[in-house]
Amino acid sequence: MSGPVLALPALLAALEQARTQHPAPCVVLTNGIFDLLHLGHLRALRQARAQGDLLVVGVNADASVAAQKPGRPIVPAAERAELVGALEPVSYVVVFEEPTADALIRAIRPAVYAKGADYTAESLPERQTVAEVGARLALLPLMPDHSTTRLLDRLRNTG
Repeated sequence: MSGPVLALPALLAALEQARTQHPAPCVVLTNGIFDLLHLGHLRALRQARAQGDLLVVGVNADASVAAQKPGRPIVPAAERAELVGALEPVSYVVVFEEPTADALIRAIRPAVYAKGADYTAESLPERQTVAEVGARLALLPLMPDHSTTRLLDRLRNTG
């Protein structure tokens, strides 16, 4: 079953309800832009889900993407979130406004925070927050030659 897109308060309520089950599920959090979905995204989400029982995906809001990557996003946040939520490994999706996932990590308090191995434990912007909430960091291997930037470059060079 694919995951619904929820506002943060509704997501927190759903996670609280899930955490009352016995045994309590292991919540995994990952986040990203997810602009122009590709196979690398799907495989990373499957790897993230394998780290626990529930996968929550934070999707960067349009303004935070535009501030980091001029000319992006290509697809609006609501559409990106709905597409991500339709993927089988995803339990819940939430759109977040901040430039990093620190506030999201503090709110959700996942057991595992999963990110692509283009980061290291030292370079991850959220590393201190991950430690603060006691989450385990899982760095997921990337699929070679699969990135939104690469797709956009290919599209720009074929026109």
